[in-house]
Amino acid sequence: MTDSGYLRYVALGDSQTEGLGDGDEVRGLRGWADRLAEQIALSSPDLRYANLAVRGRLAGQVHAEQLVPALALKPDLATVVAGLNDVLRPRFDADEVADHLEAMFAALTGQGARVATVTFPDIGRIAPPARPLAPRIVALNVRIREAARRHGVAVVDSWPYPAVTDPRMWSADRLHASPRGHARIAAAVAHALDLPGSDDSWMRPLPPEAAARTGLRAVGAELRWAGAFLGPWIVRRVRGRSSGDGRQAKRPALLPVTALADGPS
Repeated sequence: MTDSGYLRYVALGDSQTEGLGDGDEVRGLRGWADRLAEQIALSSPDLRYANLAVRGRLAGQVHAEQLVPALALKPDLATVVAGLNDVLRPRFDADEVADHLEAMFAALTGQGARVATVTFPDIGRIAPPARPLAPRIVALNVRIREAARRHGVAVVDSWPYPAVTDPRMWSADRLHASPRGHARIAAAVAHALDLPGSDDSWMRPLPPEAAARTGLRAVGAELRWAGAFLGPWIVRRVRGRSSGDGRQAKRPALLPVTALADGPS
């Protein structure tokens, strides 16, 4: 980092950092990390940005596949967000996941980068079948906060704020943020990093919306969601497949942020 701001930002993570839910495979994915890079570039026009995130990756895979390339890019700013895919797997060890995250925190901060991360919301408020996973998320969040504190990592603590689980913040699959949600994540990370122009407005609830679905309409919506998203996800798990199989990072090199201009708005 120079007096004029950050020069090299590298994002590590899974589908949320890749940008699923914000754009599509035809127009391209934007996502909160792209949005954050755009905000940083407003005050640091010389910023170069790389995004190494790949959908479906577990924390251990992010550590094994993305840390070395990230260090080679010598970032002065890095974001590390991973672990929710681990929470969704039958076998989950909060200590193991946190160890992978802490190893990345230590390596990146040890090389001089400013690092930011996030804790995870109660996804049971977004997708009711996931309610039993709340204790796992609480356990992982505790460990993320502790590891971040040990290494001076900035943390967006999403758990306490109801706005984070507002359905309008999430895409139709209820696993990835909507464009509005990605924008709010970017605003939250900017606030945690105390970037110029950032504030705490990301914590505030959205305006009230029309009455929620009830009765048969609500049941029908749940059934449609299960058929369109939950079912295929379960099939992939049973077959030992991942949505990220065969995929590479969308932006493996440090490029000027102006190169994002053709992406989705």
